[in-house]
Amino acid sequence: MQNRSEKLTPTTMEEEQALQKRKFYWGNTPDEEEYHKLHNIKSTTSFYKSPRGLSLFTRSWLPLTPPRGIICMVHGYGNDISWTFQATAIFLAGNGYACFALDMEGHGRSEGLKAFVPNVDDVVGDYSAFFSSVATSTDANYQNLPKFLFGESMGGAICLLIECKRPKFFDGAILIAPMCKISDKVRPSWPIPEILMFVSKFAPSLAIVPTADLVDKSVKVPEKRIIAGMNPVRYTGKPRLGTVVELLRVTEYLSSQLSNVNIPFIVLHGNADVVTDPEVSKDLYEKAKSKDKSLKIYDGMMHSLLFGETDENVELVRGDILSWLNDRC
Repeated sequence: MQNRSEKLTPTTMEEEQALQKRKFYWGNTPDEEEYHKLHNIKSTTSFYKSPRGLSLFTRSWLPLTPPRGIICMVHGYGNDISWTFQATAIFLAGNGYACFALDMEGHGRSEGLKAFVPNVDDVVGDYSAFFSSVATSTDANYQNLPKFLFGESMGGAICLLIECKRPKFFDGAILIAPMCKISDKVRPSWPIPEILMFVSKFAPSLAIVPTADLVDKSVKVPEKRIIAGMNPVRYTGKPRLGTVVELLRVTEYLSSQLSNVNIPFIVLHGNADVVTDPEVSKDLYEKAKSKDKSLKIYDGMMHSLLFGETDENVELVRGDILSWLNDRC
Protein backbone atom coordinates (compact mmCIF):
# COMPACT_ATOMS: atom_id res chain seq x y z
CA MET A 1 0.00 0.00 0.00
CA GLN A 2 1.43 3.35 -1.01
CA ASN A 3 0.89 6.43 1.15
CA ARG A 4 1.16 9.98 -0.09
CA SER A 5 0.01 13.23 1.48
CA GLU A 6 -1.00 16.13 -0.74
CA LYS A 7 -1.58 19.81 -0.18
CA LEU A 8 -3.86 21.25 -2.81
CA THR A 9 -3.64 24.96 -3.58
CA PRO A 10 -7.00 26.58 -4.36
CA THR A 11 -7.22 27.95 -7.90
CA THR A 12 -7.91 31.69 -8.08
CA MET A 13 -10.08 33.18 -10.81
CA GLU A 14 -6.99 34.73 -12.43
CA GLU A 15 -5.15 31.40 -12.43
CA GLU A 16 -8.21 29.66 -13.88
CA GLN A 17 -8.48 32.21 -16.68
CA ALA A 18 -4.78 31.77 -17.50
CA LEU A 19 -5.18 28.00 -17.60
CA GLN A 20 -8.15 28.26 -19.94
CA LYS A 21 -6.01 30.04 -22.54
CA ARG A 22 -3.64 27.11 -22.93
CA LYS A 23 -3.08 25.84 -26.47
CA PHE A 24 -1.56 22.57 -25.26
CA TYR A 25 -1.93 20.77 -21.98
CA TRP A 26 1.57 21.96 -21.04
CA GLY A 27 0.90 25.61 -21.97
CA ASN A 28 0.92 27.86 -25.04
CA THR A 29 4.57 27.26 -25.89
CA PRO A 30 6.59 25.51 -27.09
CA ASP A 31 4.76 23.99 -30.04
CA GLU A 32 4.24 20.25 -30.11
CA GLU A 33 7.27 19.34 -32.23
CA GLU A 34 9.61 21.44 -30.11
CA TYR A 35 8.11 20.08 -26.89
CA HIS A 36 8.84 16.55 -28.04
CA LYS A 37 12.41 17.52 -28.95
CA LEU A 38 12.92 19.00 -25.50
CA HIS A 39 11.98 15.58 -24.08
CA ASN A 40 14.46 13.82 -26.40
CA ILE A 41 11.84 12.00 -28.41
CA LYS A 42 10.29 12.21 -31.85
CA SER A 43 6.62 11.83 -32.68
CA THR A 44 4.50 11.06 -35.73
CA THR A 45 0.80 11.25 -36.56
CA SER A 46 -1.17 9.50 -39.26
CA PHE A 47 -4.52 7.93 -40.10
CA TYR A 48 -4.96 4.16 -40.11
CA LYS A 49 -7.64 2.43 -42.15
CA SER A 50 -9.04 -0.35 -39.97
CA PRO A 51 -10.10 -3.74 -41.41
CA ARG A 52 -13.73 -2.59 -41.25
CA GLY A 53 -12.89 0.59 -43.18
CA LEU A 54 -12.82 3.22 -40.42
CA SER A 55 -10.29 6.05 -40.56
CA LEU A 56 -8.60 6.13 -37.15
CA PHE A 57 -6.14 8.77 -35.97
CA THR A 58 -2.80 7.43 -34.69
CA ARG A 59 0.27 8.73 -32.92
CA SER A 60 3.69 7.38 -32.12
CA TRP A 61 6.19 8.64 -29.54
CA LEU A 62 9.66 7.27 -30.22
CA PRO A 63 13.02 7.39 -28.42
CA LEU A 64 15.98 8.81 -30.31
CA THR A 65 17.96 5.63 -29.58
CA PRO A 66 17.02 2.00 -30.44
CA PRO A 67 13.99 1.16 -28.29
CA ARG A 68 13.96 -1.34 -25.43
CA GLY A 69 10.38 -2.42 -26.11
CA ILE A 70 7.10 -1.56 -27.79
CA ILE A 71 4.13 -0.22 -25.81
CA CYS A 72 0.69 -0.39 -27.42
CA MET A 73 -1.54 2.12 -25.66
CA VAL A 74 -5.33 2.34 -25.30
CA HIS A 75 -7.09 5.42 -23.90
CA GLY A 76 -10.28 5.48 -21.86
CA TYR A 77 -13.90 6.43 -22.53
CA GLY A 78 -14.40 10.02 -23.72
CA ASN A 79 -10.65 10.60 -23.83
CA ASP A 80 -8.18 10.65 -26.74
CA ILE A 81 -4.44 10.41 -27.41
CA SER A 82 -3.64 14.06 -28.17
CA TRP A 83 -4.15 15.87 -24.84
CA THR A 84 -3.02 14.74 -21.37
CA PHE A 85 -2.77 11.08 -22.45
CA GLN A 86 0.41 12.14 -24.26
CA ALA A 87 2.19 12.88 -21.00
CA THR A 88 2.70 9.21 -20.14
CA ALA A 89 3.71 8.27 -23.68
CA ILE A 90 6.28 11.10 -23.76
CA PHE A 91 7.68 9.92 -20.41
CA LEU A 92 7.96 6.30 -21.56
CA ALA A 93 9.50 7.22 -24.93
CA GLY A 94 12.02 9.40 -23.11
CA ASN A 95 12.99 6.29 -21.14
CA GLY A 96 13.57 4.14 -24.21
CA TYR A 97 10.16 2.69 -25.15
CA ALA A 98 8.47 3.08 -28.53
CA CYS A 99 4.83 3.98 -27.87
CA PHE A 100 1.92 3.66 -30.30
CA ALA A 101 -1.75 4.57 -29.90
CA LEU A 102 -4.88 5.42 -31.84
CA ASP A 103 -8.11 7.23 -31.09
CA MET A 104 -10.82 4.60 -30.88
CA GLU A 105 -13.97 4.84 -32.95
CA GLY A 106 -15.99 7.95 -32.06
CA HIS A 107 -13.17 9.50 -30.04
CA GLY A 108 -10.61 12.22 -30.67
CA ARG A 109 -9.89 12.68 -34.36
CA SER A 110 -11.09 9.26 -35.45
CA GLU A 111 -14.15 8.55 -37.56
CA GLY A 112 -17.49 7.89 -35.89
CA LEU A 113 -20.22 9.60 -33.88
CA LYS A 114 -18.67 11.19 -30.79
CA ALA A 115 -18.41 8.76 -27.85
CA PHE A 116 -20.60 6.18 -29.58
CA VAL A 117 -19.17 2.68 -29.28
CA PRO A 118 -21.93 0.36 -30.50
CA ASN A 119 -19.77 -2.78 -30.37
CA VAL A 120 -16.65 -3.07 -28.18
CA ASP A 121 -15.66 -6.26 -30.00
CA ASP A 122 -15.24 -4.21 -33.19
CA VAL A 123 -13.02 -1.75 -31.32
CA VAL A 124 -10.93 -4.64 -30.02
CA GLY A 125 -10.52 -5.80 -33.62
CA ASP A 126 -9.37 -2.31 -34.68
CA TYR A 127 -6.73 -2.16 -31.97
CA SER A 128 -5.58 -5.73 -32.51
CA ALA A 129 -5.05 -5.14 -36.23
CA PHE A 130 -3.24 -1.82 -35.68
CA PHE A 131 -0.93 -3.17 -32.99
CA SER A 132 -0.18 -6.22 -35.15
CA SER A 133 0.82 -3.90 -37.99
CA VAL A 134 3.18 -2.07 -35.64
CA ALA A 135 4.73 -5.26 -34.31
CA THR A 136 5.31 -6.67 -37.80
CA SER A 137 6.78 -3.41 -39.10
CA THR A 138 9.66 -3.72 -41.53
CA ASP A 139 11.60 -1.27 -39.34
CA ALA A 140 14.56 -3.25 -38.02
CA ASN A 141 14.38 -1.35 -34.70
CA TYR A 142 11.09 -3.09 -33.87
CA GLN A 143 11.95 -6.66 -34.75
CA ASN A 144 12.01 -9.13 -31.84
CA LEU A 145 11.29 -6.49 -29.22
CA PRO A 146 9.07 -7.30 -26.23
CA LYS A 147 5.54 -5.94 -26.73
CA PHE A 148 3.35 -4.60 -23.94
CA LEU A 149 -0.26 -3.50 -23.76
CA PHE A 150 -1.07 -0.35 -21.80
CA GLY A 151 -4.61 0.69 -20.98
CA GLU A 152 -6.31 3.29 -18.81
CA SER A 153 -9.82 2.70 -17.46
CA MET A 154 -11.96 1.44 -20.37
CA GLY A 155 -8.64 1.02 -22.20
CA GLY A 156 -7.57 -1.48 -19.56
CA ALA A 157 -10.66 -3.56 -20.26
CA ILE A 158 -9.93 -3.41 -23.99
CA CYS A 159 -6.36 -4.58 -23.33
CA LEU A 160 -7.66 -7.67 -21.55
CA LEU A 161 -10.05 -8.34 -24.44
CA ILE A 162 -7.17 -7.94 -26.92
CA GLU A 163 -5.22 -10.51 -24.94
CA CYS A 164 -8.20 -12.88 -25.16
CA LYS A 165 -8.23 -12.38 -28.93
CA ARG A 166 -4.44 -12.69 -29.35
CA PRO A 167 -3.18 -14.87 -26.48
CA LYS A 168 0.61 -14.89 -26.04
CA PHE A 169 1.10 -12.25 -28.75
CA PHE A 170 1.99 -9.65 -26.11
CA ASP A 171 4.63 -10.04 -23.42
CA GLY A 172 2.78 -8.17 -20.71
CA ALA A 173 0.13 -5.61 -19.81
CA ILE A 174 0.07 -2.40 -17.78
CA LEU A 175 -3.46 -1.81 -16.49
CA ILE A 176 -4.25 1.61 -15.01
CA ALA A 177 -7.51 1.61 -13.02
CA PRO A 178 -8.96 -0.91 -15.50
CA MET A 179 -12.71 -0.89 -16.08
CA CYS A 180 -13.27 -4.56 -15.35
CA LYS A 181 -16.41 -3.43 -13.55
CA ILE A 182 -18.15 -0.05 -13.43
CA SER A 183 -18.13 1.28 -9.88
CA ASP A 184 -21.52 1.23 -8.17
CA LYS A 185 -20.83 4.90 -7.31
CA VAL A 186 -21.24 5.95 -10.94
CA ARG A 187 -23.34 3.07 -12.28
CA PRO A 188 -27.04 4.01 -12.56
CA SER A 189 -29.16 2.27 -9.92
CA TRP A 190 -32.05 -0.11 -10.59
CA PRO A 191 -34.29 0.11 -12.55
CA ILE A 192 -32.41 2.59 -14.75
CA PRO A 193 -30.02 0.02 -16.37
CA GLU A 194 -32.93 -2.19 -17.36
CA ILE A 195 -34.82 0.78 -18.83
CA LEU A 196 -31.70 1.96 -20.68
CA MET A 197 -31.13 -1.47 -22.20
CA PHE A 198 -34.70 -1.55 -23.49
CA VAL A 199 -34.61 1.98 -24.96
CA SER A 200 -31.15 1.41 -26.50
CA LYS A 201 -32.63 -1.20 -28.83
CA PHE A 202 -34.53 1.59 -30.57
CA ALA A 203 -32.25 4.61 -30.10
CA PRO A 204 -28.71 3.46 -29.25
CA SER A 205 -27.03 6.77 -30.07
CA LEU A 206 -29.20 8.89 -27.76
CA ALA A 207 -27.02 10.81 -25.27
CA ILE A 208 -29.31 10.77 -22.25
CA VAL A 209 -27.70 8.52 -19.62
CA PRO A 210 -27.62 10.40 -16.28
CA THR A 211 -24.14 10.47 -14.73
CA ALA A 212 -21.77 12.89 -13.03
CA ASP A 213 -18.94 14.58 -14.95
CA LEU A 214 -16.11 12.03 -14.99
CA VAL A 215 -13.41 14.73 -14.93
CA ASP A 216 -14.65 15.93 -11.55
CA LYS A 217 -14.69 12.37 -10.23
CA SER A 218 -11.33 11.43 -11.80
CA VAL A 219 -8.98 14.38 -11.34
CA LYS A 220 -7.95 15.44 -7.85
CA VAL A 221 -5.87 18.61 -8.39
CA PRO A 222 -8.15 21.58 -9.21
CA GLU A 223 -5.74 23.15 -11.72
CA LYS A 224 -5.38 19.85 -13.55
CA ARG A 225 -9.15 19.41 -13.59
CA ILE A 226 -9.38 22.65 -15.55
CA ILE A 227 -6.65 21.55 -17.97
CA ALA A 228 -8.34 18.19 -18.57
CA GLY A 229 -11.61 19.96 -19.31
CA MET A 230 -9.93 22.20 -21.90
CA ASN A 231 -9.25 19.31 -24.29
CA PRO A 232 -10.71 20.59 -27.60
CA VAL A 233 -11.85 17.14 -28.77
CA ARG A 234 -12.99 15.76 -25.42
CA TYR A 235 -16.58 14.53 -25.36
CA THR A 236 -18.57 16.54 -22.81
CA GLY A 237 -22.09 15.25 -23.44
CA LYS A 238 -24.02 12.61 -21.56
CA PRO A 239 -23.06 8.98 -22.29
CA ARG A 240 -24.89 7.43 -25.23
CA LEU A 241 -27.29 4.57 -24.57
CA GLY A 242 -25.57 2.09 -26.85
CA THR A 243 -22.15 2.83 -25.38
CA VAL A 244 -23.33 2.39 -21.82
CA VAL A 245 -25.08 -0.88 -22.62
CA GLU A 246 -21.89 -2.15 -24.29
CA LEU A 247 -19.76 -1.16 -21.30
CA LEU A 248 -22.16 -2.91 -18.95
CA ARG A 249 -22.03 -6.03 -21.14
CA VAL A 250 -18.25 -6.06 -21.47
CA THR A 251 -17.49 -5.34 -17.82
CA GLU A 252 -19.96 -8.02 -16.76
CA TYR A 253 -18.15 -10.46 -19.03
CA LEU A 254 -14.67 -9.44 -17.87
CA SER A 255 -15.54 -9.64 -14.18
CA SER A 256 -16.53 -13.29 -14.78
CA GLN A 257 -13.32 -14.07 -16.69
CA LEU A 258 -10.67 -12.81 -14.27
CA SER A 259 -9.50 -16.33 -13.48
CA ASN A 260 -8.65 -16.90 -17.16
CA VAL A 261 -6.20 -13.98 -17.42
CA ASN A 262 -2.78 -15.48 -18.14
CA ILE A 263 -0.63 -12.58 -19.36
CA PRO A 264 2.10 -11.06 -17.17
CA PHE A 265 0.66 -7.81 -15.82
CA ILE A 266 0.84 -4.99 -13.35
CA VAL A 267 -2.42 -3.41 -12.24
CA LEU A 268 -2.36 0.02 -10.59
CA HIS A 269 -5.36 1.58 -8.85
CA GLY A 270 -6.16 4.33 -6.35
CA ASN A 271 -8.28 3.31 -3.38
CA ALA A 272 -10.23 6.59 -3.65
CA ASP A 273 -11.32 5.79 -7.22
CA VAL A 274 -15.09 6.13 -7.62
CA VAL A 275 -15.15 5.54 -11.40
CA THR A 276 -13.73 2.03 -11.57
CA ASP A 277 -13.66 -0.32 -8.62
CA PRO A 278 -10.25 -1.00 -6.99
CA GLU A 279 -11.71 -4.10 -5.36
CA VAL A 280 -12.06 -5.65 -8.83
CA SER A 281 -8.38 -4.94 -9.51
CA LYS A 282 -7.61 -6.84 -6.30
CA ASP A 283 -9.83 -9.67 -7.54
CA LEU A 284 -7.96 -9.67 -10.87
CA TYR A 285 -4.63 -9.97 -9.06
CA GLU A 286 -5.87 -12.76 -6.79
CA LYS A 287 -7.75 -14.79 -9.41
CA ALA A 288 -5.59 -14.45 -12.55
CA LYS A 289 -3.64 -17.50 -13.72
CA SER A 290 -0.63 -15.32 -14.51
CA LYS A 291 2.50 -16.37 -12.66
CA ASP A 292 4.01 -12.91 -13.17
CA LYS A 293 1.56 -10.42 -11.71
CA SER A 294 1.85 -7.29 -9.60
CA LEU A 295 -0.65 -5.08 -7.79
CA LYS A 296 -0.22 -1.47 -6.66
CA ILE A 297 -2.98 0.18 -4.62
CA TYR A 298 -2.32 3.84 -3.84
CA ASP A 299 -3.81 5.30 -0.69
CA GLY A 300 -6.02 8.33 -1.30
CA MET A 301 -5.49 8.46 -5.06
CA MET A 302 -8.36 8.87 -7.51
CA HIS A 303 -9.07 7.56 -11.02
CA SER A 304 -6.63 9.70 -13.03
CA LEU A 305 -3.38 8.33 -11.62
CA LEU A 306 -1.09 9.55 -14.39
CA PHE A 307 -2.29 13.13 -14.71
CA GLY A 308 -4.92 14.14 -12.19
CA GLU A 309 -2.89 13.57 -9.04
CA THR A 310 -0.21 15.84 -7.57
CA ASP A 311 3.07 15.82 -9.49
CA GLU A 312 4.65 13.87 -6.65
CA ASN A 313 2.01 11.14 -6.91
CA VAL A 314 2.21 11.02 -10.71
CA GLU A 315 5.98 10.50 -10.46
CA LEU A 316 5.42 7.68 -7.96
CA VAL A 317 3.05 5.84 -10.33
CA ARG A 318 5.30 6.47 -13.34
CA GLY A 319 8.26 5.12 -11.41
CA ASP A 320 6.40 1.90 -10.56
CA ILE A 321 5.47 1.41 -14.23
CA LEU A 322 8.99 2.09 -15.48
CA SER A 323 10.54 -0.21 -12.89
CA TRP A 324 8.16 -3.01 -13.91
CA LEU A 325 9.02 -2.53 -17.59
CA ASN A 326 12.77 -2.28 -17.04
CA ASP A 327 12.75 -5.54 -15.10
CA ARG A 328 11.28 -7.29 -18.17
CA CYS A 329 13.27 -5.71 -21.00
